[in-house]
Amino acid sequence: MQLGYNLTLEQTQKLVMTPELRQAIQLLQFTNQELNEYLEEQIQENPMLDISSIEEKHESIDELDRDKGDIDWKEYIEQYEDTGYRPQIDRNEEEYNYENFITESQSLREYLLFQLNTARIDEVDRGIGNILIESIDENGYLMGELDQIASDLAIAIARVENVLHLIQTFEPIGVGARNLKECLLIQVRNDGYIDSHIELLIEEHLEDIANNRLTKISKELDIGLEEVQFLCDYIRTLEPKPGRAYSDNIDDVKYIIPDATIRFIDGEYIILLNDITGPRLNINHFYRNLIRQKGDSSASEYLTEKLNSAMWIIRSIEQRRQTIYNVIESILKFQRDFFDKGKLGLKPLTLKEVAEDIGMHESTVSRATSGKYVQTPRGLYELKYFFTSGVSTDGQDMSSTSIKVLIKELIDEEDSKKPYSDQRITDILKKKGIQISRRTVAKYRDELEIPSSTMRRRY
Repeated sequence: MQLGYNLTLEQTQKLVMTPELRQAIQLLQFTNQELNEYLEEQIQENPMLDISSIEEKHESIDELDRDKGDIDWKEYIEQYEDTGYRPQIDRNEEEYNYENFITESQSLREYLLFQLNTARIDEVDRGIGNILIESIDENGYLMGELDQIASDLAIAIARVENVLHLIQTFEPIGVGARNLKECLLIQVRNDGYIDSHIELLIEEHLEDIANNRLTKISKELDIGLEEVQFLCDYIRTLEPKPGRAYSDNIDDVKYIIPDATIRFIDGEYIILLNDITGPRLNINHFYRNLIRQKGDSSASEYLTEKLNSAMWIIRSIEQRRQTIYNVIESILKFQRDFFDKGKLGLKPLTLKEVAEDIGMHESTVSRATSGKYVQTPRGLYELKYFFTSGVSTDGQDMSSTSIKVLIKELIDEEDSKKPYSDQRITDILKKKGIQISRRTVAKYRDELEIPSSTMRRRY
């Protein structure tokens, strides 16, 4: 065996994850909110980056007139329906009434304090009322203990209870209750519903009502099933959380800005990317001119480095926009029946099929669809929604979403006195050529938040 040193040439291929490549992958995976936060940080750190402004600024009216140039008034007038002042209306645009946008709404606490201050009570009771209202949570329930409040104020507990009863007459009805049963009873009594059976139902049989055990209730209260059904239907109309309609929970409301919009115009679907989710960037003119002047070498080197970084971010943003557009275009091609017919037209689709269609890797498609939303004529959907598993049927595959729609339609049309069991739904679907198990039907029904046949039965 011979050992020694020698030089050889060898050709190999390696995937090198450069910082620029990592940045491009990261930008593609960002949601629109994360992208805007990232760009704000980069704009603060990199002086070469600027957000391009859509509106042009003018120093004077004369300069604005010069920029506009000569106006062809004949062409301008022809854009109107008549010679009056009525402008041409685009029927495809949704109209918004800005009077319906409220900048500030009243909170539950403010509304209760307003009613307390208008009540004819003395200052001591008003102070007790203030403390009780401060102890009411966002759902309208009293969280503090009356004996503890009475002890802290050195006041008889009977007086605290009287003030609480006064607060329980305020709007919204049911506010100030200490538990669900008391909340429902306050609403029943406010409606003037005088029935001993309904109070017994609320106090002793709420769990039976939730589980639709109407036969048990009928036997224990010795009343007919139809009357029990009527009373339970009335109880279900009551508000279990009277305070949730006020602005205390306004921060819990989530708003989604779509990354793209699909519109149906003149028999064709048009894809429009939303610039708000990825603002247009450009290079700062001032610093770009400094580089051209070639003054201080250290400053020029620093600005050149920042320029290269800015150019890469701009290219990555444009590449992200193009990738999202290509993915949506491919989804539109595969799921055309969904946009034409609705959820019943949704077909099984995988990331691999879209990746092969647009010539990209599955992981790239996965990143491009994660957390991205599209506004369609059928509603707002996450791009992941269009990728569903399939179930074999006679002739072609059918998506799980389409099967859920069929299950919901069957349940909506069933006889409420004899609701379909999961096995019965399975048999009906098999007659339609859809091979599916009972356990799968039960799983889809749970995902649709539809109760079982026992819970759905009415008398």
